[in-house]
Amino acid sequence: MTDASTVTTTTTATTGDAAASPASLPVVGAALRVADLPAYAEWLVGDQRDLEIQDPYDPQVLDGDWQALVREARALLDGYQGRLGVHGPFFGIDIIGADPKLRQVVVERLRRGVEIAHALGGSHMVVHSPFEFFGHPMLCHTPAMGLPLEIELVQQTLAPVVEMAQQAGVTLVLENIRDTNTFPLKTLVSSFGTDVVRMSLDTGHALVTHQIGGASPDQWVRDAGPLLAHLHLQDTDGLWDRHWAPGRGALNWYALFEALAALPHRPRLLLEMRDPADVARGAGWLRAQRFVR
Repeated sequence: MTDASTVTTTTTATTGDAAASPASLPVVGAALRVADLPAYAEWLVGDQRDLEIQDPYDPQVLDGDWQALVREARALLDGYQGRLGVHGPFFGIDIIGADPKLRQVVVERLRRGVEIAHALGGSHMVVHSPFEFFGHPMLCHTPAMGLPLEIELVQQTLAPVVEMAQQAGVTLVLENIRDTNTFPLKTLVSSFGTDVVRMSLDTGHALVTHQIGGASPDQWVRDAGPLLAHLHLQDTDGLWDRHWAPGRGALNWYALFEALAALPHRPRLLLEMRDPADVARGAGWLRAQRFVR
């Protein structure tokens, strides 16, 4: 694996905001499995970077000895006090389902994710958006097309999960998946009326759906505003959910970080790469553009 020390290479590039001092730039972190932590632990702990442990999305982890995995992660992260979270379960998870028996399984899975997050000392869990796309981007999941009922179903499903998350100090961040229009997900998150439910943006997902009329990644940031708590940073050519290192694809990173700079807060920034070695490459490229430190 690429040495994570390459992340901190000094550069004089001026593609980003050249006037910004390094201390004023946001700090980028990573979404990693526990097995990948040894290569990045020093980098993560040194600057207390945002971190997301991804293992809890795996059904085998949920049904296995996840306590041992938690102990391993905590040992590898000795001294870490940054913003930590997990990626929640998503295989077969439909939080908008109307079948009560299937809903029980979904709730059980998501509550286990919250339990693991709490055991890790984490404070966020990613939950996938329920809004599957079928129709015109500006028509689907609108009030006229059944959005109130969809929101009611999601609230029924997530009610026990939100209650547990609140007690555990974990924020549920709902991530755009096939969403095109930003309105339904923002409306859903707002409907809970609590800081325990917030929005998450996957930049690559947004770029893919942008090709079929959806909002651009930077527009997602502007539309979400103060509701945006979390980002998965990844690049793509817009043809597939590639999870490339930033700089390799077609994403407009300047527009994205310009929108992020306009927010009144700093969401969690996590490089989510298909190849763990690309975390070092992606962080180095973003730093070279003076988007992050």
